[in-house]
Amino acid sequence: MIKVEKLDDVYVRVFGDASIEQELTDFFTYEYPGARFTPQYRARLWDGKVRLYDQLRKTLYVGLLHYVQEFCKRNEYELEIDAELRVQCDHDEDYIEGFVRSLNPSSRGQPITIRDYQLDAIYTAISRERTLLLSPTASGKSLIIYATLRYHLEYGRKIVLIVPTTSLVEQMYADFEDYSSSNGWDVEQHCQKLYSGFPKDFTRDVLITTWQSIYKQPKNWFRQFDVIFGDEAHQFKAKSLTDTLGKMDNIRYRIGTTGTLDNKKVHRLVLEGIFGPVYKVTTTKQLMDSGRLSDLDIKCIMLKYPDDVRETMKRAQYQDEMDFIVRNEKRNKFIRNLAVKQKGNTLVLFQYVKKHGIHLYEEIDKKAKEVGKQVFFVAGETVVSERERIREVARDAEDCIIVASYGTFSTGINIPSIENIIFASPSKSKIRNLQSIGRGLRLKEGKQSCDLYDLADDLHWKSWKNHTLNHAAERYKTYAEEDFKIKIVEVNLD
Repeated sequence: MIKVEKLDDVYVRVFGDASIEQELTDFFTYEYPGARFTPQYRARLWDGKVRLYDQLRKTLYVGLLHYVQEFCKRNEYELEIDAELRVQCDHDEDYIEGFVRSLNPSSRGQPITIRDYQLDAIYTAISRERTLLLSPTASGKSLIIYATLRYHLEYGRKIVLIVPTTSLVEQMYADFEDYSSSNGWDVEQHCQKLYSGFPKDFTRDVLITTWQSIYKQPKNWFRQFDVIFGDEAHQFKAKSLTDTLGKMDNIRYRIGTTGTLDNKKVHRLVLEGIFGPVYKVTTTKQLMDSGRLSDLDIKCIMLKYPDDVRETMKRAQYQDEMDFIVRNEKRNKFIRNLAVKQKGNTLVLFQYVKKHGIHLYEEIDKKAKEVGKQVFFVAGETVVSERERIREVARDAEDCIIVASYGTFSTGINIPSIENIIFASPSKSKIRNLQSIGRGLRLKEGKQSCDLYDLADDLHWKSWKNHTLNHAAERYKTYAEEDFKIKIVEVNLD
C-alpha cells in the first residue's frame, strides 16, 4: 500500500513500507549526464546519481505523481491519493473552445484561425492545471500561452510568465499586443515587463520576466502569484531555476512550454516534476505536411582536410580541435562565400564571440558590401533595443545576413523571413540544433523553403575519429529521428 499526501504545490509526501519506499527510491534514481567528469565525482564526494524521491523526507515533485501511479500499477500495489490532489476542471472542452474563440485574436490586423491542436493544448493546460506542452517552433506557442493566460485572468488570478532572455520578454509583450489589436484588450494596463532597468514592484496582472531578474527574490515575494508559465522550459534544468520554482510552493497552476526536449531522462523528469506531465501538441513533421511550416532541406557539408593537417590533429583534445576549427582561415572564407551567395535572408550561427563570431562578421560584412547586402551582428553584448531593431528590419528585408551567437538567436526569436541557416560552429546538443532550425521554418508570403547548411569537420586519422565528427553523427541521428530530408556533400579545404 502506498499513500500520497499533498505537502505544498511543489512536493507530495509518498509513504509506504520501508521495502516499497526503497523500491521507489530506486525507481526515481538516475545517473546525471556527464557526472563522471565532474570534480565532485572524481573526488568521490558524489556518486553521480540524482534521486528524485527523498526517502528521508518522503517527498517527490507533485508533477511526477503519474509515475507513482504507473509504478503501483506495474507492481500491483494499492494506491491511496489525497483528495486535495485530484484535479477537477470548472468547464468542459466546448466551453473553453467558445471562450478562446471569443477572444478574437489577430496578427497584424488580420484574424487568426485557431487550429484544433492549439485548442486541444489550451484545454489540456487549463483542465490539467499543470502540464509541460511540447509545442514545436511556429505551432503558435505564444498564442496558446495568451489564450490560457486570458482564461486565468477571468478568475482574478495573478500570473508570472518566465522567459529565458530579455529579447523574449520584449517579443512576448509585442505578441500579446499584436493578438489584442482587434479585441480591445489593453496589454499595457494588464501586463508589465521586468528585467534590468524595470521596477521590481508588481502592480498589474501579468509579469513577463526572465528568471535572472527574479531568482534572488525572497520566498514571500512569489506568494503574490497564482499561475506560472515557463516558456522555453527546457532551459529550466539549472539549479538556480529549479530553486526559483521551489520557492513558488503556493502556485497551483503551472504550465511549461518548449519546442524540444533532449534524450536525457533525468532532465525530462525534473521538468515534469516542476510543471507536470508532457503533452505533445503537434510535431514539426505534421506542421510541414499540413503546409503550416516551410519545407526544410538540410545540406550536410563535410569539410575534408589534407592528410598532413589530419595527422597533426590526431588525438587532439576537444577544446584544441575547436580552436583550430574556428580559427581556420580557409574554413571561415568558405562560410563567408557560402553566406554571401545565398538568395534571401541568411542566419549564420556561431558559438564563440571573440575568437570566431566577430572575425566571421567582419569577413562577411566586407564581402557583402561588394554586392550591396546588409549584414547584422548579434551577441550577448548586443543591447535589447538593438536586437529588436534588427529583428524588425530582418522581418521585412529580402536579402540580409544576420551573424548571431547560438545563445541569442537559437531559441524563440521570431523572424519568418529567414530562408537560409548556416551552422558555423559544430554542436551535438539536440535542443540547440532543433531550436536553431526552428528559426527558419516559419512561413512568410513568397517563402517556399528553408535551407540548412550544417558544417562538419572531417579531421579523422586512420581509425581515430575527431570529436566534432562524432558530434556531426549525433546531429545526423537527430535529423533522421525527426524525419528530415538530408543530403551529404563533401568539400575539400585543400
